[in-house]
Amino acid sequence: MDAMTILAFVIYFIALIVIGIHFWRTKDKDSMEDYILGGRSFGPYVSAMSAQASDMSGWLLMGLPGSIVLAGLGQAWIGIGLLIGSYTSWLFVAKRLRKHSVVSKNSLTMPEFFSNRFADHKGYLRIVCAVVILFFFTIYVGSGFQSCGIVLDMLLDNGGFEIGILVGGIVIILYTFLGGYKALCWTDFFQAILMVVVIVLVPLVILGQTGWDTISAGWDELAVTQNLEGYTSLFYNAGVPISAVVVISGLVWGLGYYGMPHIVVRYMSIRKVSEIKVARRVSLIWGILALSFICLLGVIAGVYLPDHGINIFDSAVYDSEYVFMYTAQQLFQDTAPFILGVVFAAILAAIMSTASSQLLVSASSITNDILAKTDKVHISAKNLMWLARGIVVVISIIGMCLALFGSDNIMGLVSYAWSGFGSAFSPVMLLALFWKRMNWQGAMAAMITGFVVVVFWETFMGYTGLYSLFPGFILAFIVAVVVAMLTPPPSQEVLDEFEAAQNYRDPEEA
Repeated sequence: MDAMTILAFVIYFIALIVIGIHFWRTKDKDSMEDYILGGRSFGPYVSAMSAQASDMSGWLLMGLPGSIVLAGLGQAWIGIGLLIGSYTSWLFVAKRLRKHSVVSKNSLTMPEFFSNRFADHKGYLRIVCAVVILFFFTIYVGSGFQSCGIVLDMLLDNGGFEIGILVGGIVIILYTFLGGYKALCWTDFFQAILMVVVIVLVPLVILGQTGWDTISAGWDELAVTQNLEGYTSLFYNAGVPISAVVVISGLVWGLGYYGMPHIVVRYMSIRKVSEIKVARRVSLIWGILALSFICLLGVIAGVYLPDHGINIFDSAVYDSEYVFMYTAQQLFQDTAPFILGVVFAAILAAIMSTASSQLLVSASSITNDILAKTDKVHISAKNLMWLARGIVVVISIIGMCLALFGSDNIMGLVSYAWSGFGSAFSPVMLLALFWKRMNWQGAMAAMITGFVVVVFWETFMGYTGLYSLFPGFILAFIVAVVVAMLTPPPSQEVLDEFEAAQNYRDPEEA
């Protein structure tokens, strides 16, 4: 490995740790609200960019281009679904959730919001939420650490998978442990910038070196050599006309945004309700750039890599999820090793921004949503902070073990966890924000239904090709409405609080 490539990595890791240390030294480090929600102090740019960085995990630079390079642009329906979901989530959920979370007894987490919104005084919703979050985030975090191992393995010439998991895990633990939510958001902000610059840069450099005509001719050849007709068409998948199941399964990914714990927390932490419009536009611009150029990279790499001695279609030799790294190595290893290090750091940025957010949400679910609400045990705010930090370490260790011994398919792990959250929480979130009549019984039934349907579908119904989020979301939504209508309506206090949230204004505008 070139020394300049190592230098880029060292600078990147040091920057993350320095940010963590900076926020560790702030005077509010022992405040629960500050540690897990940043004191609701973030402006629109940091909020939008951190939401996108924590959303677009290793699948963006590994899973998505890997599926596109093998099957063509028909796989981009996932990206289209995510772009629509991200925008509509900012449009319909962000403002209402920011208002409701303040009015609902200053809720700091999504489980706490559900519990307060529905006056679940016994805490059943908080407990169920925490169980679902821990189950799926452990899987999600495992995929993140696995991605760290893959990146370092590539850089160390197939000798650093375990080292990558260890190094990535230690760095993530350090800045999450030290700085909490503020450190996450600010590191995510800079990582989102790094990610989008690299995503745009790489395909443009390839086109500049190779030329559009050469790439275009290569796509025609793929129809013959790999039976990939319509390689650059949204309406072909793996060389055949795309089916409705593939389109639906791609678009339905967008439904996950409405209940994704590590994303909706960004809506709750934004400084002002009035700044959400700006954040929404920033998020949209970032999403369009990142998703369109990563899809472009996927179809370009299908021509570029074989022309440079890497037959990416030979699955026995090459892993399609490495496509971004293979391409970067061909472009920069000999001519610009420092830039190669920056590209690989950007891949780690996508991974670490998501994993760290998930670790903090998981820790806050246990500390703020369960331990802090236990009447029989009194734990000081300072001790809760240390418990939260300890839980970050424990979940990280579990995630590392999963990365070492679990599934080797990043897209599969992320897909499972994303579907689980979207099915269990998205229907509840939408009904909580838009339907006054919704009650805690309906919310509980929806969460359990969504969770069970996803586990069942992923285990027994995968052969259908239909993404489990589709049946999970639909059935959970229907069950929520039916159960809410068959059980007593919310109390007048809950109804009044709902109206108060609708009329909430920023303090300076009230």
